[in-house]
Amino acid sequence: MKETRVRFAPSPTGYLHVGGLRTALYNYLFAKKNNGRFILRIEDTDRSRFVEGAVENLIAALKWAGLEFDEGPDAGGNYGPYMQSKRLEIYKKYSNELIANGNGYYCFCTPERLKELRDEQEKQKLPQAKYDKHCLNLSKQEIEENLKIGIPYVIRLNVRPNQRIIFDDIIRDRVEFDSNNVDDQVLIKSDSYPTYHLANVVDDHLMEVSHVIRGEEWLSSTPKHVLLYDAFGWERPKFAHLPLLLNPDKSKLSKRQGDVAVEDYRDKGYLKEALINFVALLGWNAGDDKEFYYLNELIEKFSLERVNKAGAVFDLQKLNWLNAEHLRKMNNQSILLLLRQEILNSQFATLNLTDDYLLKVIEAMKERVSFIKEFITTCQYFYTSPIEYEQKSVDKNWKPETTQQINHLRGRFTSLDSPKKEDFESALEMSAEELGIGKGMLIHPLRLAVSGQSTGPGMFDLLFLLGKEEVIKRIDKAISILG
Repeated sequence: MKETRVRFAPSPTGYLHVGGLRTALYNYLFAKKNNGRFILRIEDTDRSRFVEGAVENLIAALKWAGLEFDEGPDAGGNYGPYMQSKRLEIYKKYSNELIANGNGYYCFCTPERLKELRDEQEKQKLPQAKYDKHCLNLSKQEIEENLKIGIPYVIRLNVRPNQRIIFDDIIRDRVEFDSNNVDDQVLIKSDSYPTYHLANVVDDHLMEVSHVIRGEEWLSSTPKHVLLYDAFGWERPKFAHLPLLLNPDKSKLSKRQGDVAVEDYRDKGYLKEALINFVALLGWNAGDDKEFYYLNELIEKFSLERVNKAGAVFDLQKLNWLNAEHLRKMNNQSILLLLRQEILNSQFATLNLTDDYLLKVIEAMKERVSFIKEFITTCQYFYTSPIEYEQKSVDKNWKPETTQQINHLRGRFTSLDSPKKEDFESALEMSAEELGIGKGMLIHPLRLAVSGQSTGPGMFDLLFLLGKEEVIKRIDKAISILG
């Protein structure tokens, strides 16, 4: 059996698109499921689109997501270099081989001639613009003379007419193209850099890639790649083209309708476990109703045969739900590490908060939050006394008689010695009985006084966490402000 070797081959154009993350994830899952190798290759031959620092960003985003590659730019391997810009001599060698065997040819046409050709074909309303093979008919003497005097050139693929180009796709089954609809694609540009098509095929062959798993947008390029494999006499890899990612309105996922960069979701506080779980389900399912997965479970369940052909809708509400579910199932010590980092980036960075205190906050709020940052933003009362009080709750719960009633409760609290939450509860029950009122007449204004809000964790859990001294201080503050 040939070793399973797959690759993720992004262009360094700025950030890792969530569609790119899905492609990387499916390659990773397939490799790990089949005891194979997951390769990162950087396709940086389009120098006009190269963004400084993008390679480092891509690697950092993949590692953050937990997709460690076995071979790549900073991992090494026996098939490098893994940056295409460092492989130019390799592409030159193979492009010369294509010219020698008649499957490639020099093209000296000027940009002006090519534009005229395109314009003429548009006038004729041809279905697509194609090169007219003008330079294929140049004599050997003409070619040598043009090269000698330094006329700029590209190297094109010689696509024979009236051929059926057929290949099997794991997801789409048998795929067939008419070679009359395939252009004589440029393989080497005038700057001596290869295009995606040549570099992709040469590298996949030399790196012994067994399966090419990539987005549907590359399906129309595959006949050119198949022709190149055949032209070199190389064995084709197995192909699998993944469905498009769609916005809720079924348009192609784009930045115009929301975030598309993995870094954006990371910076917004999404857990990597949730994002990986969500992205895995964009076009794949295990054949059951299960939606919650850890990475090791995805490896166990994954197969390309279960990938759908139809586009997958990017549903942000589902991602939010998964984030909340993963957060609830995370152990409190792991949450503590993330919360510590969040606190360092907040206005509470200078507070001296013990691990024991924060673990109690986590336990109190875990079922009420969806993001780590919400352990701060939705319950700032754990870190500071209220700055303002929820007006709706003030209007409803702070009556003229409330001050006297809360003062009575304050007295009960003052007499407590190192109270537990049960002691706070007993003191409130006794105050309500002595005042001849229902417990709710004390609980609601008390919550408002200590938290500034009308909702939150259990009232007595909150009092115990804050401690007697802080609770009394906050009662006094609320009385002075609310009267």
